[in-house]
Amino acid sequence: MVTRTSGSSRPHVIVIGGGPSGSTASTLIAQRGHRVTLYERETFPRYHIGESLIPETFWVFEKLGVLPKLRASHYVKKHSVQFVTGQGKLSEPFYFADNKPHESSQTWQVLRSEFDHMMLNNAREHGVEVHEGARVLEVLFDGERAVGVSLADGDGKREVYADVVIDAAGQSALIQDRLGLRQWDPELKKAAVWTYWKGAYRDSGKDEGATMVMQLDNKQGWFWYIPLHDDILSVGVVAPFEYLFKNRDTKDHEQIYFEEVARCPGLQPRIKDATRAAPFRAAKEYSYRAKKVAGDGWVLVGDAFGFLDPLYSSGVLLALQSGAKAAEAVCEGLETGDTSEAQLGKWGPDFMQGMERMRRLVCEFYDGLSFGRFVNKHPDLKGHLTDLLIGDLFTDKVDDVVAPLDEFRREREYSRSVTAN
Repeated sequence: MVTRTSGSSRPHVIVIGGGPSGSTASTLIAQRGHRVTLYERETFPRYHIGESLIPETFWVFEKLGVLPKLRASHYVKKHSVQFVTGQGKLSEPFYFADNKPHESSQTWQVLRSEFDHMMLNNAREHGVEVHEGARVLEVLFDGERAVGVSLADGDGKREVYADVVIDAAGQSALIQDRLGLRQWDPELKKAAVWTYWKGAYRDSGKDEGATMVMQLDNKQGWFWYIPLHDDILSVGVVAPFEYLFKNRDTKDHEQIYFEEVARCPGLQPRIKDATRAAPFRAAKEYSYRAKKVAGDGWVLVGDAFGFLDPLYSSGVLLALQSGAKAAEAVCEGLETGDTSEAQLGKWGPDFMQGMERMRRLVCEFYDGLSFGRFVNKHPDLKGHLTDLLIGDLFTDKVDDVVAPLDEFRREREYSRSVTAN
């Protein structure tokens, strides 16, 4: 039996998914006095990868009212990012506060099960009606307009209607798949294998919480090295899918992982006395985006719109920013009676341009960009480069790095062609 929700209990907005993008969008819309119902298929806390935050998350956290909780948390404070070459040589750290002396330049390394649960509870505290263990089966459409969802939970199957449906369901991306909007990234066909270590080496003082990006000696990929609380470190390798999982004698994640550890001189001494504290996990070919962020009555946020790459830890930032930008457009649309694609998606071009700025920096790294050499040649651009690393993506000023990056790419291509001949 299917029941229908209508009348005074009918929400203005339905949000599918309780991760960072869904909790952000729902909280900000509820703060404006609109009725919001959020459906999350799992029961929190639950595991999720993506522990490293970047500084520009600060401003959304401030709007959400969660900064006091983060300041009082046990999360490791993050002040910088540092790169390590395939020969084990450390770059000069990129200290965020050197470029922007503000509280926002200190961020955190979080345990996502705890962090996401905190964010979802914050949504509850702001008036969002949250249902966990509620699986949305499909988004309901009237022609091309989204009008609600059908779902199943402990009470059976239901249909719930609303003025706007926000898909924040992560990579399951209900609307994206239904409408054929997914576009896989042609260059970033990557995969990852990761685990956690206890007792691995970590730096002290201001450098204790630094995210490290460690290249393999064959430049095929890199390891992330993220210090968490309770003496735990998140350590994973990212490389092309074909490289990690094809043409090997094994498909065992553990063996693949240690084969790549052997190719990472910067990592080996840091984990040699550590104890593995979790199973091995893997993710494959996860860089994609939708053709558009919205349609009549619906919006995509977070991974339900797209996922870039874990290189610069931009995942949570893009989730928060898309959730916040979508919330503003939705509220304006509800208050003016316009929930068209044009209104709900008006934030899309600016967001996608910011995402493309980060993507450019990701692609340059995979093409062999040396941050050290770039900064040595263009010391005046170190600030703009740091702006990109902290997630200040939605400003034209950072585009000053584009022409110099093009020049560096041409030099690399010329050098490779000479070597090949």
